[in-house]
Amino acid sequence: MARLLCLCLWLCLCLSAQAANLITAPDASPQAQTTAAWFREEPVLGALKGQVVLAQRSQVAALLTPRVRAAWQDWSQTLPAARSEAYALFSKDNWLIIAGDDDRGLMFGMGHVLRKAERGRGRGRLRGLPLYVTPDKAIRAHQIGYRFKNNSYDAFTLAMFERHLRDLIVFGTNGLQWIAPISDDAAESPLFPAPPLDTLIGVSRLAERYGVDFHLYYPQMMADYGDPAQRATELKRFEALVRATPHINSLFIPGGDPGHTPPDILFPLIRDEAAILRRYHPKATVWVSAQGFDKAQYERFYALMAEENLWLTGVFVGPQSRDGLPVQRARIPARYKVLFYPDIAHTLHAQFPVPGFDAALALTEGREPINPQPQAQSHIYRHFAADFDGFVTYSEGVTDDVNKMLWVGLGIDSAQTPRTMAADYGRYFLGDARFGAVLEGLERNWRGPVRRNGDIPRTLAMLKTLPHRDNWRYDMLAYRALYDAYVQRRVVAETQREEAAYKALSENNFQAARSALSTPDDADTQALRTEIHALAGRLYTAIGLQLSVRLYGASNWERGANLDRLEVSLNDRVWLTRQMDEIEALPEPNRADRLAALLRRDAPPPGGFYDDLGDPQASPHLVRGTDWATDPQRMAGVIESIADRTPDDGWRLAWITYAEALYETPLELRYEGLDRSRTYRLKIVYAGEDYALPLTLIANDTTTLHAGRARRSNPETVEMDLPPEVTATGRLSLKWFRPQGLGGSGRGRQVAQAWLYPR
Repeated sequence: MARLLCLCLWLCLCLSAQAANLITAPDASPQAQTTAAWFREEPVLGALKGQVVLAQRSQVAALLTPRVRAAWQDWSQTLPAARSEAYALFSKDNWLIIAGDDDRGLMFGMGHVLRKAERGRGRGRLRGLPLYVTPDKAIRAHQIGYRFKNNSYDAFTLAMFERHLRDLIVFGTNGLQWIAPISDDAAESPLFPAPPLDTLIGVSRLAERYGVDFHLYYPQMMADYGDPAQRATELKRFEALVRATPHINSLFIPGGDPGHTPPDILFPLIRDEAAILRRYHPKATVWVSAQGFDKAQYERFYALMAEENLWLTGVFVGPQSRDGLPVQRARIPARYKVLFYPDIAHTLHAQFPVPGFDAALALTEGREPINPQPQAQSHIYRHFAADFDGFVTYSEGVTDDVNKMLWVGLGIDSAQTPRTMAADYGRYFLGDARFGAVLEGLERNWRGPVRRNGDIPRTLAMLKTLPHRDNWRYDMLAYRALYDAYVQRRVVAETQREEAAYKALSENNFQAARSALSTPDDADTQALRTEIHALAGRLYTAIGLQLSVRLYGASNWERGANLDRLEVSLNDRVWLTRQMDEIEALPEPNRADRLAALLRRDAPPPGGFYDDLGDPQASPHLVRGTDWATDPQRMAGVIESIADRTPDDGWRLAWITYAEALYETPLELRYEGLDRSRTYRLKIVYAGEDYALPLTLIANDTTTLHAGRARRSNPETVEMDLPPEVTATGRLSLKWFRPQGLGGSGRGRQVAQAWLYPR
């Protein structure tokens, strides 16, 4: 009898702790059955109580009790007719109804529950019901490059891609864009767990299984498609690929970046590829971009778009487009859809450079770091949303993981706030909505000069108060927070060392100056470095994130491998040491003169002006143009960035940083209050990326100071006496222009320093 009582008590406890009962329609489609099977695997289902209905809207009523059915019908009758991918959530009497207007809507409704269900106290609770959500954008996809250049995906197995696809779907993704095996990259990666074609086919099948689109991104990489032999080879290669791929919804062909085929040759080639594609995938859509085109090619592109291209669905607009999204939407006939192809991965030399990105962060964390940007990415989405019908984000791995979820979150429900979506990310991936505040803090860490940014220690402290998770996403946040704190400590210390060195030199004490520059990092800084290294190892093991070329097989330091930049100099130590060596080798009085010049460094002569154009705090005469809020792409504003050099190469920081403007927007310095009775001399340091364009410098929009001048070294110092008439009014405008009409990235007009002083 005692055993029987114990058994009854055990059964009662088990029943009371039971997960919700999941109810599905008996005639559910295979896709709906896949969604239900997935839902049963999710821990959140165990947090829900009562009855959970997962069915299409038309099937729901038959699955309910009379009381719940009446309440459901009263409310659901207020909804519009069924819409593609829409879903409704409704609760009554311990029943939760997840109703999709179609199979995808059912899946996205489940995703909403997975994101929003409370963890911890209030476990399983959902707020804000009932609700009905209709996606704002029809295409909400992400690009995946299974290639050497990628910072993580080349290490993914099919099982990892399936988990990643599920995570993306939870936030609203309805497609993956896959870069074809032949692109602007090596054919193989040493990290590939499987051959490229096998993985492409496997992920195509995964997309079909989960009911999302598989988009093929296929750049045209041959040298000359005007050559019939090359064209025939391309078509044969293309047919073999699309025949082998089980599931293709769309074909995306960029005009450039990568690629270089002019529109008159590109369009007939795509037309023939579209015909081949539709033999095997009859419903596939076809998209083209004008990336990389110059002005003349854009005009030809628009002329071709005006024709009746029945094989073409629309256009996608991405990086390296001299005509931005609003311009292209206005000039492309309305019968074509327009998609956005935003770069969500990069901080500099990019479509959306981070405004005011401190040079120390740019030098260390680099172009492709872990970069949660809830506010910035939400603003970019909303700024351009009226001009695109959908989007495929350009990504290079998991470092932009947060931004992916933000974009699809807005694409499915643009009423969401950045804070809400950040909290969803924390809740779903890390079990606590408070991690959303860490994402916001990491974004603030990059605002303004890193030395004085109080958010950096606050964000790290906030992360440390939250529960530790054995989770690669937690480790990514910790890596970024620690890296920011580490850079801040080093910037402060290295600035102090340089200041101490100059003070010693002012006292003619070269030994003390060398000693100041060689002071090692303190124990706290070294401890941070050790923690960062440990996290990098864990991230490689867990998700294949390659934070080092040497240790983890990254393709290049710029491709997310910023562990290799931990110890880069953040002051002018190398340059200054070389200057001291040269000065000490000189006889007097040359030595004293050279030392005095070194101590003056950048200070202009009396009555003069100085601008360090790459430093927002030291460029008072730089005309910045539009602000970031109205022009996040900086098409009509100044960009501050860095060259592909470090101070360890012997470059000064003032040479590494520069200002530039894109395409036809001039870079301008403007001076007021000049002495009208004096003539002036101009000194310029041209420095920047290793490629450069011939620059024309014009004073006051009338006087050419130099025309089409190519940089002769990097860096290069140029000096000239200005004609008296250009400063006779007491005002001076200096504008730099690059050659008109060029395409590509629009960069190449880069100026590091400028002095204007009386002769």
